[in-house]
Amino acid sequence: MEFLSWKVDDGVAVVSISRPPANALSQGLINEVNELLDAVEHDEAVRVIVLHGEGRFFSAGADIKEFTDVQTGEEFAKLAKNGQFVFERIETFSKPVIAAIHGAALGGGLELAMSCHMRFVTEKAKLGLPELQLGLIPGFAGTQRLPRYVGVAKAAEMMFTSDPISGVEAVQWGLANRAYSDEDLLPTTLEIAKKIAKKSPVALKAAIHMLQYSKPASFFEGVAAEAESFGTVFVSADAKEGIQAFIEKREPVFKGK
Repeated sequence: MEFLSWKVDDGVAVVSISRPPANALSQGLINEVNELLDAVEHDEAVRVIVLHGEGRFFSAGADIKEFTDVQTGEEFAKLAKNGQFVFERIETFSKPVIAAIHGAALGGGLELAMSCHMRFVTEKAKLGLPELQLGLIPGFAGTQRLPRYVGVAKAAEMMFTSDPISGVEAVQWGLANRAYSDEDLLPTTLEIAKKIAKKSPVALKAAIHMLQYSKPASFFEGVAAEAESFGTVFVSADAKEGIQAFIEKREPVFKGK
C-alpha cells in the first residue's frame, strides 16, 4: 500500500499512517484503510489493530485540495458516504481497533479516530472538528459520533467554534480513554492492546457487536442526512470561499450564500 504499513506483534497489528506532511485523509488513504480491514479480518495472527500516524500528526484532516476536483453536491455526498462506510466498518469490525493519537487529530482525522473502539492520546494532542471554519460541516459521521461521546452541548461547542481540545480535555470530556506523555503513548497503547489480544476472539467479536446496541436508533438516519447536507454545503459559495482561503492561507470572508 502507498499510505499504510503494518507489522504484527503478539497478536497486535500496528498500523502506521504515512502521508506527509500531515497524514491528510485522501480518498486513496481511506480506501487503503478498507483494504487493510480486508487483509486482517480473517488473519488469525491479528487479534487487535492499533492505528497511529507517522511524523508529527495522527491525521490533520481530510485533503482539502482534493475537494477542488469535485463539482456537484451529489459527488460530495458520494465522497462523504464512502468515508462513512469505511469508518462504520471500523466501528463494527470483528476485532478491536485502537487509535493512538499524537500531534493532531482534526476533521476527518478525528472522525477516523472516533470510529475506533478506543482512543489513547498524548496530553498535548489536539482534537477537533474545524470544518465550519472553512464553511463546511463534518462529513464522515462526525456530527453523529461526537455527540455520542461528549454530549450535544460540548459537541456543538467544538463544531461551532472550530477550537480543538487537548488530549487531557479529551479524556475529561469522554472523547478519549487515557492520556499519556509523548514517549509513553505508543508503548502503553501496545501494552494494553496485547492484553486485549489475549482475550477470546469469539467473546471480543460478541462484545463489539453488543456495543452497537448502545447507538441511538436515529444514528443511521443521521449519517445519511449528514452525507446529503455535506453535499449541499460543499457547493455553496461560502464553502468555495472557505476552501480557497485555506489553500491561500488567509482568513475566509463568508457571505451566507
